[in-house]
Amino acid sequence: MRGHDVAQYADNFPPTVSDAAKRADYVRAFLKWAKEKGVTTENLGPHLRVRKASKSSSNAQTIETQPIYLTQEGHDALLEESENLKQRRPLIQADLARAMADKDFRENAPLDAARNEQAHLESRIREIDGTLRRAVVLESGNEHPGDISQIGSHITIRDLRNGKEASYTLVNSDEVRSGQGKISIASPVGKAVYQRRAGEEVEVEAPSGTFRVRIEAITQG
Repeated sequence: MRGHDVAQYADNFPPTVSDAAKRADYVRAFLKWAKEKGVTTENLGPHLRVRKASKSSSNAQTIETQPIYLTQEGHDALLEESENLKQRRPLIQADLARAMADKDFRENAPLDAARNEQAHLESRIREIDGTLRRAVVLESGNEHPGDISQIGSHITIRDLRNGKEASYTLVNSDEVRSGQGKISIASPVGKAVYQRRAGEEVEVEAPSGTFRVRIEAITQG
């Protein structure tokens, strides 16, 4: 591996300054460690340079300061996931060290696989930690009257096309992956029923077409 390879790797960094700087710190620390262990002949960290942010990147940073509302369950699940991922870091670093010991970086599938795994791991950790830094944990009835649907509300809706009922818990999009029976307020149905009252009929604009549902019941977390 040469300095040119490290410089090219930096081109794949995320567009926002905060994310790129954090990833660069991780990689520089690893490159320093690789030199100390004799895996590389020199510290290649200085070749890693983060590009300056564009105007669009600055706008993205402004968006990243906005609060993200989560249920307590969703907050705890994300926290646990972050901790579990961070515990995997030493294992991936060990895989990288073993792969780099091969010295032949041109056709080194284990090295490529370890780099990709590290990139995915760090990306997910940054995503979760960024969400947790902006998280506002909602309690039952927080900020809205109890009869209005909000994040954390359990809702029952009826599809007026066929009369079928379905029940969901409304959550932020960052929380959907943490459990079943949840629906994001950014989804077509979630967006339509968010901050509504029981008995209201609303239109859902879905990719398959527009249809109506009635909110049968709302209970707060």
